[in-house]
Amino acid sequence: MIPAMFVRLLILLMLVQPRTPANVISPASTDWLERSTREEEERPEIVLATMKLRNGDVVADVGAGSGFYSRRLARAVAPKGVVYANDIQPEMLGVLRANAAGEKITNIVPILGTETDPKLPKATFDWVLLVDVYHEFQQPKPMLAAIRASLKRGGRVALVEYRETTTQISPEHRMSKKQVLAEWVPAGFRLKKIVETMPMQRLYIFAAR
Repeated sequence: MIPAMFVRLLILLMLVQPRTPANVISPASTDWLERSTREEEERPEIVLATMKLRNGDVVADVGAGSGFYSRRLARAVAPKGVVYANDIQPEMLGVLRANAAGEKITNIVPILGTETDPKLPKATFDWVLLVDVYHEFQQPKPMLAAIRASLKRGGRVALVEYRETTTQISPEHRMSKKQVLAEWVPAGFRLKKIVETMPMQRLYIFAAR
């Protein structure tokens, strides 16, 4: 007899329309990533409070871009913790390094990844954070497998994506709950929590199954 949870998942997968990944944001958009209104529009403190980071935690910021979140993570896990800031564009990592240096943050390790591999060390991370980047993954299946392998026992993933009803962002940069679960659950993740208090985004907390 097939377990009910697998029946529900199969039905979910049948109902979700295939998704085309959005284009990867370019280094020319770093001004937008660091815009003065971003704190108010996204309220990153909700993400950090949900993650409950501690001194000494090891965190990966996948698709870190200019380091907007990496710098906040680094301060939250200091002085003993480390943030691995991943991006597939060397130019983005150059901006990230400059921004971190400007704020005298020294516990960020830039990591140049590829479309199929974030180049994160295995079984290392207490948390992996992805903010408005998963929908840009051109090869989501190998990326999810690598992220899962990078978690230490008990590690968690914090995934932030714009809601499908958020009109301020173009449709290809939004994701519904069904779309997220239809891709993450078969990849070996278990949903722990959804936080709906961010102004335009949802925060999903996953654990490896």
